Formats: sequence, structure tokens, C-alpha cells
Amino acid sequence: MESMTVKYRVLDPRAKAPAYATPGAAAADLCAVLDAPFTLAPGQRTLIPTGFAIELPGPACVALVYARSGLAVKHGITMANGVGVIDSDYRGEVKVALINLSAEAYTIQPGERVAQLCIAPVWQAAFVQAQALSGTERGAGGFGSTGKL
Repeated sequence: MESMTVKYRVLDPRAKAPAYATPGAAAADLCAVLDAPFTLAPGQRTLIPTGFAIELPGPACVALVYARSGLAVKHGITMANGVGVIDSDYRGEVKVALINLSAEAYTIQPGERVAQLCIAPVWQAAFVQAQALSGTERGAGGFGSTGKL
């Protein structure tokens, strides 16, 4: 597996560095930096600080923040924005936008793993306006048009 250097700066002494749980993990766990347990009510959204900032090596990569599957499946806690995007030129604190989709409150503990951070390549497109696009079998068929739902 190839690796790259991603610098991080500690903004809060309670912060835990992003860490891979296993050698085969694609994403590093992110932990909550909280003064006290925080209860997330059903339907409530919140922004959880991690206590650190990162510096990606350049515009050829992005940091993506994903939900933790265990929190999502067991407790309905997921990303409020689907996937968090941290651009290569952002130097502020990494924060996690969470939402409680369950019917029950969930209490986030200080230091709890709340999300995962994945570093991925980026290709910026050169968008070119065209009068027509090439045809395909699917064409303009939308959601569910391939018969696989």
C-alpha cells in the first residue's frame, strides 16, 4: 500500500491524531473533542470538533470525512452532509457534521470515534461546453433506469 505524508497540527491538547484501526483500513478514525458528553436528539444536527487541522500535500488530493458504519447501523448517527470534503487549501479545524436519524437520543462521549478520514486523489476537470453529447445505451435514463434498484 502506498502512503503519503499528511501534516497535522494539534489545536486542542485533548485531540487524538487520526489513526487507522487496522493495517488494511482505508480511512483513519476521527475522535470527538468535547468538554462533556453531548446528547444528540433525534433529528438533531451538530458539528463535532476533532481538535486538529491538516495540511494535504497539494491540490492533487482531498480528505473525505465519512460516517462510521457502526454508529450509523447501531444508532442512526451519520454525516449530516453525506460526505465531508476537506479541500487541499483548507487549514482550519477538522470538524464532523453529524445528524441523528434514529428515534432515540444518542450521547457522544469525549474521545469517542465519530467519523473516518480518507485521503483520495483528485482530478480537476476542464469543463467544455458542447452542443451535443455522445449517445449511450442508457441515454438520459435517470435513477432506477437500469432496472437495478
